[in-house]
Amino acid sequence: MASNWEEFYAKNSPPLDLVKSEEEMKNFIQQHKDQKVALVTSGGTTAPLEHNTVRFVDNFSAGTRGSISAEYFLEHGYSVIFLYRLKSLEPYSRHFSNQSFLDMLDLDIENDKPIVKVSSEYTEKVSTVLCKYKEVLKQKKLLQINFTTLVDYLWLLRSACQALAPLKEKAILYLAAAASDFYIPPSEMAVHKIPSSGPPKIALQLVPKILKPLVNLWVPDAFVISFKLETDENLLISKARDALNNYQHKYVVANMLQTRKERVIIVSKEDDYEIIMKKSEISQGMEIEEKIIADLVEKHDKFIFNAEKSR
Repeated sequence: MASNWEEFYAKNSPPLDLVKSEEEMKNFIQQHKDQKVALVTSGGTTAPLEHNTVRFVDNFSAGTRGSISAEYFLEHGYSVIFLYRLKSLEPYSRHFSNQSFLDMLDLDIENDKPIVKVSSEYTEKVSTVLCKYKEVLKQKKLLQINFTTLVDYLWLLRSACQALAPLKEKAILYLAAAASDFYIPPSEMAVHKIPSSGPPKIALQLVPKILKPLVNLWVPDAFVISFKLETDENLLISKARDALNNYQHKYVVANMLQTRKERVIIVSKEDDYEIIMKKSEISQGMEIEEKIIADLVEKHDKFIFNAEKSR
């Protein structure tokens, strides 16, 4: 009898460009096969309510943690596959998401031709980010693959795992995407726009727990990190540890909704500890992801060392 996750893939069609994305990931990993590679998933997923989609279920995720973390993985020497929600934040360009890009530019006229320049007050910031981005492009260290729906995300996630599997312990999966827990199976979905003549009756179903086959079947030798966000402090650690016991991955980055940018808890099966941002660090523009990634990179290096030693 097929498992829930097998049924999910059997009943939900893959994205139209899946073959192209798979080829890109395969080629990228072949180019960096002797290096550490991080798969960073980022942003929320939509769960359509109609085949001809007008309405869908979504969440608040803007891809902040994933896009920031991808940059810090790159700074630590990783090659990065960035699997992200279309139109959510992306590495490097995310630095300018809260500032109108046009406000950062000046327009001059030289020899009757318009010349566009970065305003002097933004020159240092733009040049710093641009230099890092150009170096990453030069080394071809970053591959970006986008998705929109939950179904597309789960198909791409499985394909990414299949591409990463040969790297074994050198692969780290940093699963920061806020994947929906609920969806409507295609067989129960309205074909056209749901009429607004009355309140609709919509029955959402649970999404299969993909983390289990991911850890046990798809990338059994990789270093897998998941995330847990809660609004009730009393549930945070217990739910994180339940996930570790159920799925057998390495760590959970747990955080509360209201304080996720100032405090996280790294949870293992045996213990847990906090990573906290000081007010002085926040005022200086530091990001908690810098500490999170430094901590996880150290753990990943030990994991690789122990795996190689045991062979």
